[in-house]
Amino acid sequence: MTMTIERRRARGSRSWHAGRSAEAQVARHLERRGWAPLAARWRGAGGEIDLVLRDGGTTVFVEVKAGPDHASAAARVSPRQVARLMDAAGEFMGTLPDGLLSDVRFDVALVDGQGRIEVIENALAG
Repeated sequence: MTMTIERRRARGSRSWHAGRSAEAQVARHLERRGWAPLAARWRGAGGEIDLVLRDGGTTVFVEVKAGPDHASAAARVSPRQVARLMDAAGEFMGTLPDGLLSDVRFDVALVDGQGRIEVIENALAG
């Protein structure tokens, strides 16, 4: 029993560190594209947003997923996570000058096992 708990903790720690690394990689990638960072791991009552950036006049909420390949990473975006992201984004928008009328977009950034990044713009459009 103790061994199982230790393995879960080790796996959880690896996942947490891998997630942080993927988020940092994506943030650097988007900043090199000229996007301005606003927040990382922003937490509101509705949930957490991995990255928030400005792309021109648009505020972009980015969900980052890592996996052995981009398809596996994309499969990790769950409907429950999307709902929490939308809730948190609404809360974050309340801090913007135009509030809920702000121009926003929801992107997904996928990071594969080799560190290649694919950004799917407007991936979570309703």
